[in-house]
Amino acid sequence: MARPVWSRPTDAVVLVLRGRTARVAVPVAAVVGTVISVVNQAGVIVAGDMTGMTWVRIVVNYVVPYIVASVAYLSACRNARKE
Repeated sequence: MARPVWSRPTDAVVLVLRGRTARVAVPVAAVVGTVISVVNQAGVIVAGDMTGMTWVRIVVNYVVPYIVASVAYLSACRNARKE
């Protein structure tokens, strides 16, 4: 698959939403999200005291590194317009 090229921020958002950054971002999110979840939520999980808010925190632990990895990948693919 060809490297995605973008020049406007809206183009970058579309690339993320269409999954063009997934090949790079999913492995990063899986590793980092798991580590952060274990560090921050292990006590709650082991104690069996998980609530809906615990699940929200765990999801955020995966979403944030996905977005960061996507932004990092897309920053290398930017086609700066010369005006």
